[in-house]
Formats: sequence, C-alpha cells, structure tokens
Amino acid sequence: MTFTGRARSRGPVLHSRFCAAVVAGSSAAHVWLAVQNQHGPWLSMLMLALATVCLPCALHIWRHGRVAALRRVMVCAGSMGAVHGLLLVGSGTAGHAHAGVPPSNITASNVAGVSSAGGLLLVIALELTTALLAATLVARLRSVPHPCR
Repeated sequence: MTFTGRARSRGPVLHSRFCAAVVAGSSAAHVWLAVQNQHGPWLSMLMLALATVCLPCALHIWRHGRVAALRRVMVCAGSMGAVHGLLLVGSGTAGHAHAGVPPSNITASNVAGVSSAGGLLLVIALELTTALLAATLVARLRSVPHPCR
C-alpha cells in the first residue's frame, strides 16, 4: 500500500512508464513537425491526427499498462515504420533526388537528400524500438500472475 491508501501496481512499472514516455515523445515530435509545416498542410493535419490518437494510448500505458493500448501502439508503430520504409525506398538512394543532378556531384541538394534519408532511417529505428518496447511489455504483463487467480 502507498501512503495515499491505493494498492501498489503489480507489474513492470518502469518498463510501462518508459514505453509511455516514448509514445508521448513520438506524439510531441509529430506535433512539432506539424507546427513547422515543412510537409504541407495535408500531412501536417495527418500528423496532428496521429498525435491525438497516440496520446490516450500513452496515458493508458502510463497509468495501467493496458494490453489493448500496447497492442494499438505495436500496430501503429509497425505500420508507421513500414510507411517510412516505403518512403525511403521510393525516394531513391539520395533521400529525395532532384532531376538533372548527377549522383557523383556533391551539392547542397545531395547533402540534404542524404540527411533526409538518415532522418528516415532514424524514424524507422524509433518506430521499431517503440513496437519492440510495447511487445516486450505485453509479454511481461502476461507473465505477471493476476492477483484474482
């Protein structure tokens, strides 16, 4: 029991809180990118919608470690990793290439393309890490004996 009279949570609290913080950080990054409006108005609105969908899951994971919220996070993170992977593959070797620029010339546009490809790889790594955190938390929650059994 805690000093507030509530029973202590039985389960992986630190893992749950870390997973929720990563999801909330991803939501904050989507809001930040949407406010910057570098991707156009439609993608900015889509990013704001994604952030509003993710925040309730982060709250449920933080408070209770809900398996349903963790499953939604796994599906969303996996699909966003796949979408960003398709963007990376579809953009060619230089992130986003400009017509008429040979690949051997190192110009500002080529360097920007490589950095955007690196950024997409970083986003993919973050999404896969988020999905892995949620999956391992689901596995840990299943292994914790339920107090009512």
